[in-house]
Amino acid sequence: MTVVSNVILRADNELRYPSSGELKNIKEFLQTGEQRMRIVSMLAENEKKIVQEATRLLWQKCPEFIAPGGNAYGRRERAQCIRDFSWYLRIVTYGVLSGDKEPIESIGLLGAREMYNSLGIPLKGMAEAIKSLKVASLDLLSREDAVKTAPYFDFIIQGML
Repeated sequence: MTVVSNVILRADNELRYPSSGELKNIKEFLQTGEQRMRIVSMLAENEKKIVQEATRLLWQKCPEFIAPGGNAYGRRERAQCIRDFSWYLRIVTYGVLSGDKEPIESIGLLGAREMYNSLGIPLKGMAEAIKSLKVASLDLLSREDAVKTAPYFDFIIQGML
């Protein structure tokens, strides 16, 4: 849900008009629409490049993941890890687009910890993977756009710890 939807639902639930603070939040949300669209377009258009770079960074930083006995050892396991990079990048774009971390929480973090735990994948390793994805993504953005985008990656990283 967007900032606009949340304000409307909250005001309606409380049988009131939106407050001046809520209207200010809507105004700021609408004013950042072009930037959010630019960021999402850049990330989506460069998904393959970002995933390749994030993978390289992760294997370089944590070679034990792809060594015998590592969670990403083997073709199938690596493919699943790379697939997860694309999935997390996509949910970051949902957050950026909506201007809210709620889509990331409801789509990406609810159950992710349990899933990785059940598969025996260390959450610390997933946090490292998302850090690599963050670096690869932010390197393609302007400084201003990177500052706007970084908190969405940080939210996922914190959710993995």
